[in-house]
Amino acid sequence: MNANTMTLKSYLTAIILFTITLIIAVSGGLMVFVTKQTYLDGVSQRGIELAKVLANDAHVIQATQRSNQGTFESIRDYIETIRSKTDASYIVVTNKNGIRLSHPEQERVGETFIGEDIQATLKQGLTRTTVATGSLGSAIRNFAPIQMNDQVIGAVSIGYLNQSITDLLFNYYLEAILWLGFIYISAIVLTLSLLSKLKRTFLEYEPEEIVQRFKEHSLLLGSIREGIIAIDRQHKITAINDAASYWLAPDQDHEKLIGLPLEELSQGLSLLIVDSLSNRNKHSITLGRHDFAASLYPLNDQSTDSGYLIVLNHEQDMSELEQELARTTAYAHQLRAKTHEHNNKLNVISGLLQAGKTQAAIDYLQQESDLHQNMLGALVKSIENSPVAGMLLSKYNYASEHQIAFTLDEDSQLKNYDQSVNDDLISLIGNLLENAFYAAQNNPNAQASTDMFISDRTNFLMITVEDSGLGVDEKIAQRIFDLGISSKPDSSQHGVGLYLVSRIVKHYNGSLDWERSDANTTVFSVYLDKRELEP
Repeated sequence: MNANTMTLKSYLTAIILFTITLIIAVSGGLMVFVTKQTYLDGVSQRGIELAKVLANDAHVIQATQRSNQGTFESIRDYIETIRSKTDASYIVVTNKNGIRLSHPEQERVGETFIGEDIQATLKQGLTRTTVATGSLGSAIRNFAPIQMNDQVIGAVSIGYLNQSITDLLFNYYLEAILWLGFIYISAIVLTLSLLSKLKRTFLEYEPEEIVQRFKEHSLLLGSIREGIIAIDRQHKITAINDAASYWLAPDQDHEKLIGLPLEELSQGLSLLIVDSLSNRNKHSITLGRHDFAASLYPLNDQSTDSGYLIVLNHEQDMSELEQELARTTAYAHQLRAKTHEHNNKLNVISGLLQAGKTQAAIDYLQQESDLHQNMLGALVKSIENSPVAGMLLSKYNYASEHQIAFTLDEDSQLKNYDQSVNDDLISLIGNLLENAFYAAQNNPNAQASTDMFISDRTNFLMITVEDSGLGVDEKIAQRIFDLGISSKPDSSQHGVGLYLVSRIVKHYNGSLDWERSDANTTVFSVYLDKRELEP
């Protein structure tokens, strides 16, 4: 891993710490703003209320009225006694000319009130709050008018010095900072605890290392020739490699099998798990058309059964290899015999030409080519689909070599389709013909023959293949389209053709049927909706 790449722990630590710090900073800022604003609103409200109370005090009203009439009277002691019982920084009472009748400092009693903000109260009788600087410093000043007979005769000013407010708010802030600090440290501790838990869960691996190991795990499973299947306690598939997927579900992507109950994939393997309770970990089992030696290994996690690992080994002993070699040798002998037959025909033509019997040689060649020409004419006339036509010609050649009468109905018709559809049609038709040829060859009571009709003139593509074979064995009649089911003696090499045919028919939402005709022939019929074939 690149040394410059940030690890999961570092990345999460940075993100979480940044998030926590941002939250704490925003929360602290909002708390300071809200706390200060709330406190100032409270101070203003209290100051106004106290000013109104003092403005209605009889002693204050009388002293203020006498001062307006020329008889000055200090009420400092009376006011200071009241102030000492409140949180106000100062209380100043003035007459209508702004002359102080009280002040926290004795020498300033009798002097003019500092600040023009008192004039609105003295002249207009307004109750208001201002922030201004007076003789004691900057303060929040709350004014209320002193009235007599609806006339303003003075004013009461309740002041809260900013320094005092700041000192008081600092105590609140300090407590809040301590709580925010506690929350911040707790969040860091929880973050470190979470990271430690993640590291233990990931076995000390970083995400990049986990991804790399997962890729290596998938590559390793895919490269093993044996089938590997892992299941959990509920017998659901947790891992499966390509080999096991190919043997058990060749038409499905092995990734889609993850999470599938084992019994849906293979009833035999599901029952095998039950047999494993007898403490046997090796079994022989037949799956589809394959025989396997299955080994079961319990998967334990902290002394608790958590599932099984199933290993499938394909059993192909030497006798099967010998049989395959024998079939290959027989095919080589057949090719040699065909070569001799071809050479003999060339010798006949050569002899006729040397003897001057040109017409006889021409007649002999014509006889040999008539059947091929008939088939070629039918293909050119009816089958526009070149890939399918080529496949049918190869099947005709095969039938001719094996003395099977293969006939393509003159009314047949097939147009060209996309490459993928053509490939499916070749697989479908080819497998039907191969089964028909095999059935026709193995009926000693009738001459081997196979007839085929194909047409896409209507909204459906119809294919029928009729052979002179003995028909389908009743024992497998209901399962003839299943994987691995075959009437051929060597079923391990067969049981795929009709399975593929049925899968292709289902892919195009078609139908596939077979029946035994009155003429003791077997007819397979396929119907495909052309809308599914055309883009």
